[in-house]
Amino acid sequence: MADVSGAAAPLQVSVVSADHEVWSGDATQVIAKTTEGEIGILRGHEPLLAILSEGEVRVTLADGKRIVARANEGFLSVENDRVTIVARAAELVS
Repeated sequence: MADVSGAAAPLQVSVVSADHEVWSGDATQVIAKTTEGEIGILRGHEPLLAILSEGEVRVTLADGKRIVARANEGFLSVENDRVTIVARAAELVS
C-alpha cells in the first residue's frame, strides 16, 4: 500500500531471541539463511514460514543502512509485509 507521497509502505521487521527483542523497525529488505538456502524478502512477499539456519540476518533500512544480526536456529515468518524472525539465540553484530 502506498502512502500519500507515493512511497511504498515498508516491511515491519522483528528479530527476537528466546529471551528478548533484538531489533524491530521498518525496512525495505530482509535476507536470512534458512535450511533451504538464503532467502530475500521484499514488500509484497507471499506468506512464508521457514526454518532458520545459523547465520546472519541482514536488514536493509530505507536510507540504505544495514542492520546485521547473528541468529542461531529458529524460524522466519512472513505475512502481510510483516517479517518475524525468532531465534534460539540472536545478537546484533552491526
